[in-house]
Amino acid sequence: MNLNIGSVDRPVRIVGGLGLILLAAMGLIGAWGYIRILPLITGIVRVCPAYSLLGMDTCGTGSGPGKGSGKREGSKGM
Repeated sequence: MNLNIGSVDRPVRIVGGLGLILLAAMGLIGAWGYIRILPLITGIVRVCPAYSLLGMDTCGTGSGPGKGSGKREGSKGM
């Protein structure tokens, strides 16, 4: 699998996931806080299946739209 979670997205997923899981374990929020295990795991392994399905990549290493030199194919520079 290709990595598709970048350096900004990764710590947000990990810290947010750990925080909400901790709050759920302490009983401060409902059991829905445990759902944050999914973003926590994806942050750790740096692969998000939903991003893959949607063609998203926050790593900055992919070749999707908006990446590269900024020139369209076939355009001529001035």
